[in-house]
Amino acid sequence: MPEPHTALDALLDLLDPERIERDIFRGESRRSIVPRVFGGQVAAQALVAAGRTVPPDRLAHSLHAYFLRAGDPGAPIVYTVDRIRDGRSFTTRRVVAVQHGQPIFHLSASFQTYEEGLDHQTDMPPAPDPESLPTAAEMLPRHLPAEVASRLIEARAAVDLRYAEVPPWGTVGRPREPRSQVWFRANGKLADDPLLHIALATYVSDMTLLDSVLLAHGRGGWAVGDVVGASLDHAMWFHRPFRADEWLLYDQESPTASGGRGLGQARIFTQDGRLAISVIQEGVVRVPRP
Repeated sequence: MPEPHTALDALLDLLDPERIERDIFRGESRRSIVPRVFGGQVAAQALVAAGRTVPPDRLAHSLHAYFLRAGDPGAPIVYTVDRIRDGRSFTTRRVVAVQHGQPIFHLSASFQTYEEGLDHQTDMPPAPDPESLPTAAEMLPRHLPAEVASRLIEARAAVDLRYAEVPPWGTVGRPREPRSQVWFRANGKLADDPLLHIALATYVSDMTLLDSVLLAHGRGGWAVGDVVGASLDHAMWFHRPFRADEWLLYDQESPTASGGRGLGQARIFTQDGRLAISVIQEGVVRVPRP
């Protein structure tokens, strides 16, 4: 298993797509716990590609994305950025990710210069101290076969992600309230580039958001194979500055599931209670047919 700092370095390299033309970028992939490219990787790479075409004083405030086809982890991904609008306060970009001649993902992102304005937010919910919670390396082997736990730990080694309660695969067959909380932060220090912190949070946001759908039905999820699924669309709004190398609370819930799809919505708070990000995602969540 790689050391945490080595894993973080590898992730930062992954989230740094190569610029091969003015508005064309190429990103690599890495092995995931499922035989396709991890959706959070594609979303983060696309956002970075978009951000590289925007003045540095304009930060991402929202993204809206659709996952169109499963990505091939053995092939590079080409990101083409369309410069939709450059206004006085807002900049809009559209990104299409292509593999093997077909689009696999597209994203629209909006960037804004900083300005003062009205300010209010919902309260941060109660949550345990992240330092009091077991690490992934401590928790996962308690609930999963050794090989599966090892693959999950390796896939997430760049991020310190801690569950506030037992994850779905630890309570299979026992439906629970469709809510879950995790604390996360990069497993090491990050540079001060705000786009980097936004990209890392985007990457992590796809890891656990649909867990709440599984909890409502007592399903363990992809790790135990009692559901099959994939992300369909993903939206994020970035409200306030944050650092992804400091603890962030990912407070998640599922208001509905129907038609083979499940909806997850969440808020991400800094440890001192500021609402940093809102997230919504819908995914395919199917029970395997006999």
